[in-house]
Amino acid sequence: MNPIVPNNLELVADIVFDRPLRKAFSYKIPPDLGDLISMGKRVKVPLGKGNKPAIGFCVEIKNIPSDPKLKTITSILDDEPLVSPHLLEFTKWIADYYLCGWGQVLQAIVPAWVRSGASGPKISMIDLSEKFQLTSATKKFSRLQMLVFDQLKLQRPISIKELCAKSGCNPSVVNRLIETEWLVKYFIEENQSFPVEFDTITPSSEIHLNQDQIAVSKAITDQINTGKFSSFLLHGVTGSGKTEVYLEAIEAAIKNGRQAIVMVPEISLTPQTVYRFKKRFSKIVVLHSNLREAERGKNWRLVADGKVDVVIGARSTVFAPCPNLGLIIIDEEHENSFKQDNTPRYHGRDIAVKRARMLDIPIVLGSATPSFESWHNACRNNYKILNLPKRVRDLPMPPVHIVDMKTSPPASPSLRGMISEDLKKGIKHALNQNGQVMLFLNRRGFHTFIQCPNCKTVENCKHCDLAMTFHKRKNILLCHHCGNEKKPANRCETCKTETIQFKGMGTEKLEEEISKLFPDKVIRRMDSDSTTKPGSHEYILKAFREGLVNILVGTQMIAKGLDFPNVLLVGVINPDTGIHIPDFRASERTFQLLSQVAGRTGRGDKPGMVYFQTYYPEHPAIVFAAKHDFISFVGEEINHRKSLFFPPFCRLARIVIRSKSAEAAATFSDELGEQLRIATSEIKGAGKLKILGPAEAPVFKLKEYHRFHIQLHAENHTLLHNLIQAALGKMKPAAGLEVVVDIDPYNLL
Repeated sequence: MNPIVPNNLELVADIVFDRPLRKAFSYKIPPDLGDLISMGKRVKVPLGKGNKPAIGFCVEIKNIPSDPKLKTITSILDDEPLVSPHLLEFTKWIADYYLCGWGQVLQAIVPAWVRSGASGPKISMIDLSEKFQLTSATKKFSRLQMLVFDQLKLQRPISIKELCAKSGCNPSVVNRLIETEWLVKYFIEENQSFPVEFDTITPSSEIHLNQDQIAVSKAITDQINTGKFSSFLLHGVTGSGKTEVYLEAIEAAIKNGRQAIVMVPEISLTPQTVYRFKKRFSKIVVLHSNLREAERGKNWRLVADGKVDVVIGARSTVFAPCPNLGLIIIDEEHENSFKQDNTPRYHGRDIAVKRARMLDIPIVLGSATPSFESWHNACRNNYKILNLPKRVRDLPMPPVHIVDMKTSPPASPSLRGMISEDLKKGIKHALNQNGQVMLFLNRRGFHTFIQCPNCKTVENCKHCDLAMTFHKRKNILLCHHCGNEKKPANRCETCKTETIQFKGMGTEKLEEEISKLFPDKVIRRMDSDSTTKPGSHEYILKAFREGLVNILVGTQMIAKGLDFPNVLLVGVINPDTGIHIPDFRASERTFQLLSQVAGRTGRGDKPGMVYFQTYYPEHPAIVFAAKHDFISFVGEEINHRKSLFFPPFCRLARIVIRSKSAEAAATFSDELGEQLRIATSEIKGAGKLKILGPAEAPVFKLKEYHRFHIQLHAENHTLLHNLIQAALGKMKPAAGLEVVVDIDPYNLL
């Protein structure tokens, strides 16, 4: 109940909206809503000059002097707060740091089923109809239909999912019986039907940790038992048993009555991670964007109610509403996928560290190839570094063969630049030992571009300055950035030549060519084209784990975190494309990716082998990755960063100005560049600063928008924020022009 308000004051609520607004708006709380409103609830209010109804979050309730200009809250939408006080404080910090609207952050963290006003996930229930009970004796049904009826006679009503599972029929059989009115379907709230149940897996045999794992686990569990904040950087080579250390840490947190969050970079890693964790713990749920809304909503509610011990998922899992969080773990902390590429543009690793600090709990960042930012923090004693220098059971790191594609003969003339004779022999040897093979190529599609041999015109997307990729199975040209697709033309649109050439290679072509080389082997492809259906990640990985697949071809989905002891060879096809991207992190990313994919082999009793096929065999990223030597690589590369004043030796921001009018974008970017330089001279006590641009973005046209960008380098984030806000505060973008501010950017294209 809210306190009595003195006559000269009135009770108001500060409301934030899903808009790029840097302040909250105050609204009067009517007397009839005074006992119902609280922070974290959504309200409906009139907004703007037209007083259009808008939904926002209440973030503060206060008494202020009466103001007749204030508008009044129309209604309150939630019975209970959707966001806890801690998450309100956390999201406010995110909005301030990443220079976006507080309401935009809140909108992003609360699941859609809540934002839509739904009271909870629904379950479709099936029962026998009155028609069946009256007339079924005179009707002849199929065998599958009888299986459905027999199950309903044993258990009714029943959810459609459970009915299909227990009767062995697919939903189409049930739906047909509903259409013909032999069955009835209705919906109920999920919590009306079933008690909370967690999947259980038979616990695995006891794991014996080696001395390095014991020492590392003790350091983490001691900190958990003290209940105080600490950031640990767990640097362990691939196959060193980092997951077992995570499990030990989580067990310590649960024994202390606390919950744990585990963040993984790829959704494809989630099934394997969940399976391994369920062998140790029972109360586990998954939170990520690929879940169906009802399932995500159910899991969110279980977490918020404190019925879950472990929450696993991708970057958005950092917002899990754990009421008693005691530990955060980030596996493969170096991964770029932890960075959100739309508003709010947060980095999951960085804000996880902030959340741990706010809650005064430990956080563990694990990687075989730590990010330079995390390594720099460890070197400055901001993080405590823990080392796992050897693989479990003292297994050796796999030897890496660097194949120079300039001189190495191809496996066949048609495979020039794709499969060398050396790699072909290696694959054959691994398969002859009844081993499995993983082939990594970080390009989707069949051919990566189409070019006219006469005028050299490349088929670009009409919406983007990027080549379209040919996908053979669908017979389409597809832009991987905006999704535009078209049928491939028979002749060049520029000079009308009919001899169009298909060039480059993607995973689809690699799969086809490998199938020709090894026609008697089972080959599967794993990329974002082959895993569009729910459960497809699990299906492919399960088949590979069970030995039903001999060769797995894939993109970076297969490059990290996967543990298959029977993989005896890993081949990396053309890693060079990542080296020459105009981005200061290009070498770091290439080294990390090569190291991670190389670590997928040699994890069982049989030794593994790795092949890097490259046109740049002397590049440091390739040389040091082949030696599994992170320390030497980071020592050499980080000196270049320091000399050029790049992260981790500065804070970086990128401002992108985009418009469908190239002229409008150019004019505004020039004006903004000038304002930034004026602000630099006006900010008192400004430290070291560097402004690059404005200039055309490397990909100038994207999704029909022409793009200019400016890079800002500052010695601390406060200086960076002050500079950006001072400059943008003096400017107002015209209609149709957008300004995107990205703090700590990971995409500079």
